[in-house]
Amino acid sequence: MTDKFKSDFLNILQERGFIHQCSDLEALDAKLMEGPQSAYIGFDPTGPSLHVGHLNSIMMLHWFQQCGHKPISLMGGGTALIPDPTLKDKTRPLLTPEDIDNNIKSIQTAFAQFVDYGDKDTDAIMVNNYDWLSSLDYINFLRDVGTHFTVNRMLTFDSVKTRLERELPMSFIEFNYMILQGYDFVSLHKQYGTILQMGGSDQWGNIINGVELGRKMERASLFALTSPLLTTPDGKKMGKTEGGAVWLNADMLSAYDYYQYWRNVDDVMVGMLLKRFTTLPMAEIAKLEALKGAEINEAKKILAFEATKMCRGLKAAEDAQATAQKTFEQGSVGDDLPSIAVDRSALSGGMSIMSLLKTAGLVSSNGEAKRLIQGGGARVNDVQVSAPDATVSTSDMTSDDYIKLSAGKKKHVLIRTS
Repeated sequence: MTDKFKSDFLNILQERGFIHQCSDLEALDAKLMEGPQSAYIGFDPTGPSLHVGHLNSIMMLHWFQQCGHKPISLMGGGTALIPDPTLKDKTRPLLTPEDIDNNIKSIQTAFAQFVDYGDKDTDAIMVNNYDWLSSLDYINFLRDVGTHFTVNRMLTFDSVKTRLERELPMSFIEFNYMILQGYDFVSLHKQYGTILQMGGSDQWGNIINGVELGRKMERASLFALTSPLLTTPDGKKMGKTEGGAVWLNADMLSAYDYYQYWRNVDDVMVGMLLKRFTTLPMAEIAKLEALKGAEINEAKKILAFEATKMCRGLKAAEDAQATAQKTFEQGSVGDDLPSIAVDRSALSGGMSIMSLLKTAGLVSSNGEAKRLIQGGGARVNDVQVSAPDATVSTSDMTSDDYIKLSAGKKKHVLIRTS
């Protein structure tokens, strides 16, 4: 492939499909060739873990560092104290400062798998916008920063228009969110010389706000770069399944479940996901992407292994791979298969299969459990369950003291007793 850009970073992003929009690609390319630069992406610490939907942005920071630049992961500890005017109909609940601090500490454990933090010139840093937003003088902020924003322009953003068109309330603090986000870019430029903000394509308007604010306040040449949002073939955002979000933190989702998420992606997405979420050479990805029919499963296994290794480490990926092989190819039970504990006395008396399926997290409702059973997808120790009123007891436990409960061919949980 012939390089389109002078800088390694933009060439990598281009060939791996990360570039959606940029405020000035030519000028950014030239700036990156001047020497190590600083770029950031903002993340809302509204929960204790990020999920797969955030990986697109995280991998952009990963490649930025690999190309000799300094990535900054900005935690919105200040902006998380107020609601973000998202495209959702409802205002998100307010968090306490203690909640936010705990979330930031938890998020950093997974983030460190993708970028190297430290004190060297190109080591990543994690910063919290609470550090500068909390000390703002409101009157001076309105005079120095607010004057550069027009209500006319703010009303054109999709996040605002959608709420207003649906005649849904939007609080004043939500309306202020985009001003604070633009101010983050200016603050990082002043503190670290940051010249680039990246993010998903849905953040384009907010990022451009920061670019324009930097020009007006500091006469700075700042840049915006966004990536395409990742969606499944049915149009849903990546990062969530029927069982909930696919969390990056190991204490919120097992390595096996993380591995299985990637193993079960739609065939048509394999090539794109290999480019985005692994560091495999492009030539190798091209060969895997060309596989057809049943052979695509080999590419999916490689995707699952490489993505798990990236997020959870080599040992976790090897264990998850071994468990999957034992479970699906050898018909036995792998060491890394998810398990839950139920009260032994309750199980001795017999537990409803529908209740157990819900307890195991394999279904979310009695209706879903009933449909699974009637469709022949529920199994106990690999034996199909024939009736919704069936029960499971300690008599079903194997010699290894577990019951293998399955929903379809790909979702399995071991039932143990406590």
